[in-house]
Order: sequence, then C-alpha cells, then structure tokens
Amino acid sequence: MHEENKAAANGCSKIRRGAQNGAALLALMEKTGYSMVQQNGQRKFGGPPPGWEGPPPPRGCEVFVGKIPRDMYEDELVPVFERAGKIYELRLMMEFSGKFIGVCVSLDNCRLFIGAIPKDKKKEEILNEMKKVTEGVVDVIVYPNATDKTKNRGFAFVEYESHRAAAMARRRLIPGTFQPWGHTIQVDWADPEKVVDEETMQRVKVLYVRNLMISTTEDKIKAEFNKFKPGVVERVKKLRDYAFVHFFHREDAVAAMSVMNGKCIDGASIEVTLAKPVNKESSWKQHFNGQISPSSENLLGFPNKEDGTQKPLGKPASLSVRLNGQHSPAPPEVERSTYPIFPGIKLTPISMYSLKLSHFSSAVMHLDYFCHKNSWAPPEYCLYSTTSQDGKVLLVYKVLISSIADDSQSYFMPEKLCTTVEDAKELAAQFTLLHL
Repeated sequence: MHEENKAAANGCSKIRRGAQNGAALLALMEKTGYSMVQQNGQRKFGGPPPGWEGPPPPRGCEVFVGKIPRDMYEDELVPVFERAGKIYELRLMMEFSGKFIGVCVSLDNCRLFIGAIPKDKKKEEILNEMKKVTEGVVDVIVYPNATDKTKNRGFAFVEYESHRAAAMARRRLIPGTFQPWGHTIQVDWADPEKVVDEETMQRVKVLYVRNLMISTTEDKIKAEFNKFKPGVVERVKKLRDYAFVHFFHREDAVAAMSVMNGKCIDGASIEVTLAKPVNKESSWKQHFNGQISPSSENLLGFPNKEDGTQKPLGKPASLSVRLNGQHSPAPPEVERSTYPIFPGIKLTPISMYSLKLSHFSSAVMHLDYFCHKNSWAPPEYCLYSTTSQDGKVLLVYKVLISSIADDSQSYFMPEKLCTTVEDAKELAAQFTLLHL
C-alpha cells in the first residue's frame, strides 16, 4: 500500500506540474503574441513572430542549444534567449538531458546523402522519387560513373529548402520504411559544404572541372579551355574524372566557367565551378575532433603522461586482438568487432568516401580520406631504408601531399625508423596528419 500511495502522489505531482507548465506557456503566448505548435517530436514557438514582414532570416542566423534540463520550458528559455536579440523561431525538442547547456552555431545542413541507389536511375527519376515522399526538395546532385557515364555512382545528394525540411525527410526515409524501386537505401546527413569567405573567393583563378572521361588527357582539357581565348590557361592537373584548370588571370577563369560549363569533352558533359581554396592552417587534430588515441601516441613516441618519458614503439597487435577493440587506433567511442555474414544478407557496393571518419581505424586511411575531402592529390609514399648496428633493416616513409587547387607541395617524414613496412607507413601517415 505504501508503494501504491507513493505512486499516486507522484502522479498527482506530475499533473500539478503539467497544469502549472501549461498555464505558464499560455501566459507566455498572451504576453508575446507568438503562436505555439507541437508536431513531429518538437514544439515550435513563433516562426514568424507577430508583425514580421518579409522572408525568414537567412542561413547562419540559427544556433543549436543542447543539454537543456528536462524541467525547463519556453517560459524560462525565451527570456534567456531574448537577451541576445529578437527571436524569430524557437524549436524545442521533446527529449532532453543534461546539466549545463551548450551553445554553438547551427550547421544549418540542408543536404542528405542517399546511398544504395540503383545505378541505372537518372537525375530526374531520383528527383521525382524524392519529391513523392518528402517535402521541400530543391535539387538532387547525382555523380555519373567514372567509366560509364550512362550510370550513376550508386549515391546522390538531396538538397532541401531548409534544415527542418531535411531533418523531416531524414526521419521519413529511415531504411526499411521506404524502398524506392524495391531497394533498401542508405540515408544520412551529407558532410556540410566547405564555406569560404567571399573575399577569398574573389581572388580564385582556378576552376574545378568534374564529370570528365577517364581517358581525357590534361593536354586535351587545356586545349578545350584555351579555345574561347588562346593562351589564358596556365596549367591543368587532372585526377581520375575531375581536374583543376589554373588561369593566369581571374577574369579569364570566370569567363571560361560561364562558357565551358555544360560543354562536351570526349563525349562527357562537364560541370565547371570555381575551386574552393584549402585552408592548410587548420590542423588534423581539429579536423578529427582533436582525438588521438593512446596507440597513436604510442606509435609516434609521445611523452608518457605520468612520468614524461618517451614510450617505445611496440610490436603491433595481432589482427584478432585489434578487431576485439584492444590497442585500436580508432576513437574510444567507436565499436570495433566482427559480425557473421548470414545467408541472404544483401551486400551493397559503396564508396569509402561516402563513409564517416569513425569507419576508419588506420591513419593511412584517414590521410587518404582527408586528402580526398580537401580536393588534394592522393598522398604519395616514398620508402627509404637503413641498417641498424645489429644488422636490422630499418624503414621510413616520406609522404608527399600536393594541393592541386593552389599547386603547393609539402613533404613529411617522421624522425623514427620502423622494422616493418606496415608500421613505417602508419607512422608516416600519423606524422603527416598531425603536421598538416
């Protein structure tokens, strides 16, 4: 009976708190004139506020606030946020946790990655399919296959009119609930586009050209871009099915972009945009959320946190040990294990560049991924050797990183020798990442 009475008292207490919260929210709406609507697991306050004229605020005006206490609602939050300025809209999610709140600029991501799409589907087909089941679709970006331009690469990016529209679409497209063309698709947030300030972009005189044929040569690209005005192209650097075209003068680059976008070279319709410069000052630690695992520190010979001595390079753990999560170079929160392949499991081809960083456990793969994301040439490894006093062959790799966009080159080589090729390459990749 004691437990029943306690439960009843708790229930009455929750009802009283609910009534008090409801009254406080009604008072807030009467005071401010804002409307409040609850849908899809969130409650929206405002958007637009009373008397608002014109379009909604542009992208970049939204902040994300996390770890809000469970018992705090709009009647307490609005006065706090109004200290910073007029609120256009406040969306309060209905699941909360934490103690101290965290505030950061919202990424305002409006783009979703859609994987495992049938490769014979065209852009219009994918666009129409997305519009059937989601709202606010603005565009679909589809990359043609590098070797067969009649097919796509098995994935696409869907652009939505707002972050909210993209978030609702992501929830709607959860695998298993929606199967376009009878296929189970993969859905996730696309990596946010790299933002470069307008002043920097005004100085760019390099064009990024994609959707080229594998067989198209740098000389052919240079000749095609020189056709509209002879002698304007300084040089061309091509990688697989995309290239960077460098001009002597910016005005010629801008003019060429307008003329050449959509043109056909060797049977492929190319897409041409201004290349976004790479900021080499941003460190690898920042790019990977500042996480360097104990085993990476061990391999690089960082000082011991306890006594300041240098840790020796140890023998790498066996594959079975590493797959069970011990001495893993991956961030601690990443689960590393193996799973059986049961009969009937469907395996879908996928590009490693569509994965997240957490899927990579080695620095060699991290470096390759990092170079690809920054539109650099793939890292080049040059192996060197020497002999120790006791006759052992010791190895070290030198790594060349080329930034195609600005034609700069950087060499990186650790000051440590290894006894195996695998350790030498991993060490060189880690050293390079830490010094980019």
